[in-house]
Amino acid sequence: MDILNEIRFTMPSLSVNESTARAVVSSFLVQLNPTVEELSDIRTAVSEAVTNSVVHGYRGTKGDIELTVRLLPHREIYIRIKDKGCGIGDIKQAMEPLFTTAPEEERSGLGFSVMESFMDSLTVRSKVGKGTTITMRKRLSRHGD
Repeated sequence: MDILNEIRFTMPSLSVNESTARAVVSSFLVQLNPTVEELSDIRTAVSEAVTNSVVHGYRGTKGDIELTVRLLPHREIYIRIKDKGCGIGDIKQAMEPLFTTAPEEERSGLGFSVMESFMDSLTVRSKVGKGTTITMRKRLSRHGD
């Protein structure tokens, strides 16, 4: 993978850090001059992934969430959000719209669906007891060139 630029950021699994993750990604991507819509889509997908780590991955415990953003050739963005939480036993089930492990918190169960709709690709890897890694990619329009 040819990487043009990269940032790595680690934050505690606190709900307030969802907005921090969005801000970090936005600040880094400004160098590509994305459209407002592209930036909004990416920020929303990142927020959903971080929320999943906070709410479902660590389930009331604390740990670190690692955020990696890479700029690839042809205006492609690579984003990885990784936690070392409880993991997902059945990824296919977890990715079904409306499925949630926290119904008592009135969660909609649409996090993965939102990520898929706003990004070009979404990969979820997880091991129970080891954590979850979400990888997303999006190619930006030629607007910023």
